[in-house]
Amino acid sequence: MKNKLISYAKVILGMALVCLGFTGCATQPAATSTMTSSIAAESRAALHGLYQENPQARALGARAEGILVFPNITKGGFVVGGMGGNGALILPDGSIRSFYQTAGLSYGLQAGVQKYGYALFLMDREAFQNINRSGGWEIGSSPSLVVVDQGISRSLSTTTINKGTYAFFFNQRGLMGGLGLQGSKISRLN
Repeated sequence: MKNKLISYAKVILGMALVCLGFTGCATQPAATSTMTSSIAAESRAALHGLYQENPQARALGARAEGILVFPNITKGGFVVGGMGGNGALILPDGSIRSFYQTAGLSYGLQAGVQKYGYALFLMDREAFQNINRSGGWEIGSSPSLVVVDQGISRSLSTTTINKGTYAFFFNQRGLMGGLGLQGSKISRLN
């Protein structure tokens, strides 16, 4: 029994270290203007690149209340994984409203390291207000989140756009099975 408890403790400690290692980039406070300037520039550049690659994303952006862009997410793990990164909320006029971090934990059959970015198009006032809820926004709890893949992207038009939030992934690099937002949490940086 004692050996079994020690084994569980080692597994839990290992999981905690892996998760802290992969989410550490998202948990640092935005203390300097250099950091926020960098996040703003990278977020704008990532959104511009997404618009060049995907005209449907540009059409959504024209109608969105705001676009939350996370240009550099790092995800990795072996059985237990973590992901994290920082981003900015870009308003329709191109200004930056505030800065956010995203972090998440996952477990299951997984191995590898991957970098990617994603943008959340907040299409109505309710979706826009969800990101500033007390304690952060857990993405998996949003019933109106639509992850836009190539099939959905081709069918999007101004008549098929619903309320809610649309997610686009971009700049995927590395090897790791699966991209997803389930279990991710977004919190505002102060």
